[in-house]
Amino acid sequence: MPDSKDFFKQLILTPSPTGFEEKIQAVVRDYMAPYADTLETDVHGNVIAARNPDAPLRVMLAGHCDQIGLLVNYIDAEGFLYVLTLGGWDAPMLLGQRVIIWAENGPVPGVIGKKPIHLLTEEERKKTVKIQDIWIDIGAKNKEEAEKLVEIGTPVTVELEYREMQNDMVAAPGMDDKAGVWVVMEALRRIDASKLKCAVYAVSTVQEEVGLRGAKTSAFGIDPQVGIAVDVTFATDCPTIEKKQNGEVVVGGGPVIARGPNMNNKLVNALVKTAKDHEVAYQICAEGRITGTDANMIQVNRSGVATGLVSIPNRYMHSPVEVISLKDIDAAADLLARFLESLEPDTSFIPGL
Repeated sequence: MPDSKDFFKQLILTPSPTGFEEKIQAVVRDYMAPYADTLETDVHGNVIAARNPDAPLRVMLAGHCDQIGLLVNYIDAEGFLYVLTLGGWDAPMLLGQRVIIWAENGPVPGVIGKKPIHLLTEEERKKTVKIQDIWIDIGAKNKEEAEKLVEIGTPVTVELEYREMQNDMVAAPGMDDKAGVWVVMEALRRIDASKLKCAVYAVSTVQEEVGLRGAKTSAFGIDPQVGIAVDVTFATDCPTIEKKQNGEVVVGGGPVIARGPNMNNKLVNALVKTAKDHEVAYQICAEGRITGTDANMIQVNRSGVATGLVSIPNRYMHSPVEVISLKDIDAAADLLARFLESLEPDTSFIPGL
C-alpha cells in the first residue's frame, strides 16, 4: 500500500483522458479500499468512497479524475495520426510534445511534429495553429502499419511526468484535477471516526472536462444536502496574469475558498471558520458567476444543495506543465477533514435561518 504522497504521484502518472478514466479509477479504488466503509463504482464510472454512510446528513466531496487529452480521428496514407481534442487545449501548446497513444494492446509512443522554421513561408509564420493542423508521428511506414497499432477513437495524452521543483512545488500534466481527487480521498482518510456525525462521500468524478457529467450523475445518486467540489484555480503569482481581473492567488498560500452565487454563504463561512480555528492557511477568491467546476452541477442537483468550492492554486492550467504546491493540497485535505468533523446531524445551511 503506497503512502499518501506515493498515491498522489501514482495518480499523476496514470492516464485519465476524459471519457477513458478506467485506469485511474482502479488506482483510486485500490488505495481507498482500507479506509472506506463502502466503495463503489457507478455505471458512469464515478468512484464513490463513503464513511458513516447511514447518517442522515450527507456530504459529498468531488474531485474530477479526468484530464484533457486527444482522440485519434484519422490516419493518413503515410501513417500520420490526426486528432480531435478531449477538453480545452490551446493548440500551439501541443507542438513539439511527446505523447502516448493508449491503444488496446499497449501504449504507443509518438511525437507531435511541425514543419521546420527554415521551411516556413512568411505567411505560414503568421498563421495561428489549429488542432486540424496538428499530427502525431509514431514512426509508422504507412497507414496499414499504423492501423495495426492504433484504432480510430483511441485516446491520447501528453507524456505523463512528475517533476519535483523548489519549495515543495511539483509540475505535471493533469494536476487539473488529479490534485482534487487526492484531496477529497485524503480528507476522507484523515477524518477522526470518533468525531464523525455525518455521512461523507468522496467521489472521483468523470468527464468534468466535457460537461461536468460525472458530478451530475453521482450527485443525483448520493442526494447530498451539502456538496464541496475540489478543483484547481488560476494562480496569479506569475507573469502576464492581471490580479485586478483575476484576484490574488498564490501557489503555496493555501487552498482557495470561493465566494459567489455558486456558493452557499453559510458553508463558505463555516469553511473559513474551520481554517482559522485549526490554523490552516487559506485564501479567498471571488467568483461572480457559475464556476464551470463540479460545484456548478452539485448546486442544482434535485431540489438544491448547499455547495462550496475549495481550489488548489495552479500555474499554467491546461498545459503539460501545470504547477501546484504539495503544501496546498495537504492543507486542503486537513481543512476538509476538520470541517467534516465539526458538523452536527442537525447542522442547517438554509440561507437566512
